[in-house]
Amino acid sequence: MSDIFRIKSISQFHEILGLPAPEHPLISLIKEKEAMSEPNIDDALFDIRFASDLYTIMYKDKISGSLGYGRNSYDFQEGTLIFASPGQVFTSPKKEDLQQKEGWTLLFHPDLLSRSNLAAKMDSYSYFSYEVTEALHLSEKEQRFIVQLVDQIKTEYAQNLDKHSQQLILSNLELLLNYCMRFYDRQFYTRSNMHSDFVAKFESVLKSYFKSGKIAEHGIPNAGYFGDALSMSSNYLSDLLKKETGKSVKEHIDGYIIRRAKNTLLSSNQSVSEVAYGLGFDYPQSFTRMFKKKTGLSPNEYRNLN
Repeated sequence: MSDIFRIKSISQFHEILGLPAPEHPLISLIKEKEAMSEPNIDDALFDIRFASDLYTIMYKDKISGSLGYGRNSYDFQEGTLIFASPGQVFTSPKKEDLQQKEGWTLLFHPDLLSRSNLAAKMDSYSYFSYEVTEALHLSEKEQRFIVQLVDQIKTEYAQNLDKHSQQLILSNLELLLNYCMRFYDRQFYTRSNMHSDFVAKFESVLKSYFKSGKIAEHGIPNAGYFGDALSMSSNYLSDLLKKETGKSVKEHIDGYIIRRAKNTLLSSNQSVSEVAYGLGFDYPQSFTRMFKKKTGLSPNEYRNLN
């Protein structure tokens, strides 16, 4: 399974599943029971790694099982939503493991969003870059509401298209994405005690990075480093920290750098350049600009003031 099969369009995905041609070229709702019962399903679909050029929202209902995502396999639970942006890699099940399943997949091509306000907002839906283990777990009430929204999207694109169709499809899709953001906020809130442990672990990893000397070799860490260290995606970690502390990963890193800089400026005779290099900056000017932006004073002004 070294090669990655790429799905480039809605119609190609329908063809692979042995489904009729899509009712809309850029968006489709596929019910798993219907797709898996098709006699013409392509054997090439099974036990392969694949990526698509489509946005994907998968809903798993009243079942349990596993999903290949990246190079790993993850269990999922009933009542979950999983999101994937174009280019993310999945692994399909083996044919002998195929079962009749309840759930659905909503697929839409980026071209659907062309020249719309929603296109500019897609980056704000950071959950499309979460790991599958960071899925959205819905309450029964939330599940019913999401299913209604998705059915409304299908109703709109399945009927005869007119001059209002595109806007109504996009409006309902945006409403779906906004509610998913709201439900993720609820999930962050209800899991606050568990998440507070991650905040403490993040702070510990941050301090250890600077104290270990990695800063001299690798420079200032980014969100990806901490996501790997804490076994979560960088976007999920950043959103989690934002909900728990009001600050993003970068703001936490910058704040820690400023605290260390202040201590070094007041407790040593190091030049500003030496302080900057010791904190992972390639150029002292970058450190000076950041310090002044955060404190209102240059490093020398801060040192002389105190």
